[in-house]
Amino acid sequence: MIHRRAGEPGPALSASDIALSYGGFQVLRRVSLRVEPGRITGIVGPNGAGKSSLFNVLAGSVAPDSGTVRLGDRDITRLSMHQRARNGIARTFQLARELDSLTVLENLLVAWPDNPGESLWRLFTDRRAIQKAEGAALEQALALLRRTRLLRLADAPAGSLSGGQKKLLELCRALMLEAPIILLDEPAAGVNPALMDELAAFIIDLRDEGRTFAIVEHNMDLIAALCDKVYVLADGSVLTEGTFAEVTADRRVQDAYLGVTL
Repeated sequence: MIHRRAGEPGPALSASDIALSYGGFQVLRRVSLRVEPGRITGIVGPNGAGKSSLFNVLAGSVAPDSGTVRLGDRDITRLSMHQRARNGIARTFQLARELDSLTVLENLLVAWPDNPGESLWRLFTDRRAIQKAEGAALEQALALLRRTRLLRLADAPAGSLSGGQKKLLELCRALMLEAPIILLDEPAAGVNPALMDELAAFIIDLRDEGRTFAIVEHNMDLIAALCDKVYVLADGSVLTEGTFAEVTADRRVQDAYLGVTL
């Protein structure tokens, strides 16, 4: 697990010449991008462009046919999603994957890494250290719930939350991992506009505190509000990159979206 001081961005996450195919169908063609430390990077494109496939390669849930994924200078191409989480990369999902039978607070506590209480030996030989660590985890979880206005729901079943509240909870679980890099898979999906504004403000605050984000999203208003840099994919390749204003002014991007106003 990568540890960093508060406000200190972690390493960059980059992908070089990523190729991926399913059953002979090429979904990614030599895709390269760089998620800069302490920035919010957007990945957009029309349906079928390869966004989700690229996101899964970055997260470690899919291995590319060729190409390299790096965390700083380290090659992590063959690390699993679990191994990447331990190295500072957390992800959320388009459909929130809360443990609905557990409470909201319990969902955060089970996400806490390196729990010394999980060691049978330490459980009998180092109870004081375990109690101290568990107290710190509880304090961190309560602070996150307070910050996202979910504290009043701490003892409620996670399955009873609204779609937007579940997205906030999932982001909080990623933060419990203390990961400097967070991959957000369509954070706006199923979220009402009022809560979306709250979620966006929270993400910006986290960016300003040194967190790094990569976001796959269809909501162009959210991309415009959040992203420092945007990569546009089309037909499995990077069509263009730049600020939101730069990429949406590109005629090729407008054509790729078939006349949809961006």
